[in-house]
Formats: sequence, structure tokens, C-alpha cells
Amino acid sequence: MPTIRRFEDLEAWQKARDLVRILYAETTDGPFARDFVLRDQARRSAVSIMANVAEGFERDGNKEFQQFLSMAKGSCGELRSHLYVALDQKYVDAQQHEDLLNRALEISRLIAGLIRYIRQSQHRGRKYA
Repeated sequence: MPTIRRFEDLEAWQKARDLVRILYAETTDGPFARDFVLRDQARRSAVSIMANVAEGFERDGNKEFQQFLSMAKGSCGELRSHLYVALDQKYVDAQQHEDLLNRALEISRLIAGLIRYIRQSQHRGRKYA
């Protein structure tokens, strides 16, 4: 595994950033854009994924990093739930829904793997050095 020096080096954060970019594009026009509550909640949950990965990384301690990764994983679940509402309301078609859902699931798996890695790691972060 390459050395991770910044949160921007984390694949989970990079993919979350891509998801945010795509979600914003999907929710800028059309009926999804006009459902302000759902649009804003979906956007906030997506942004929360990348923000919590970044904030946890910057905390410099494994326990806090795991806590923030857990919140990011929860935000993945929240976004997936919002995407089902968008599908049911026909704000996105089946292909858009599947693409966004699969991206969120992939990020969730990456975060879960990162949590497992941190739990097993002997490195405790600069906070505890």
C-alpha cells in the first residue's frame, strides 16, 4: 500500500469527490432540481462522505479517524436511501439510479476496508506518538 500523506491521496475520498461532482450535475436541472428538500439532502449526504473522510484523516488519531469514517459510511447509506426516493419519484431513470447507487456502494466498501485496516494497524497517528 502506498504511503498516504494527505486525505486527497485516499481512494475513498477521491471517489466521493467524483460522486459529488456527478450528483451535482444530475440535480442541477429537471424535476430533481425542483425538489429542493430532497436535492439538498442528497447533496449534503454526498458532501458529508468526503468531508468526514477528510476531517477524520486530519484528526491524527486512529479512534477519531474510525469514528469519522463510520459517519462517512453512514452518509453513504443516507445517500442511497435518497436515491431510492429519487427513483420512485422518477427524478432519475433506472440507469442513473444504478450508476449513482453503485458509486455509493463502492465508496462504502472502500471506507469499510479502510476502517478494518486502521483497526489492525500498529500505527496510532501523530496524536499518540
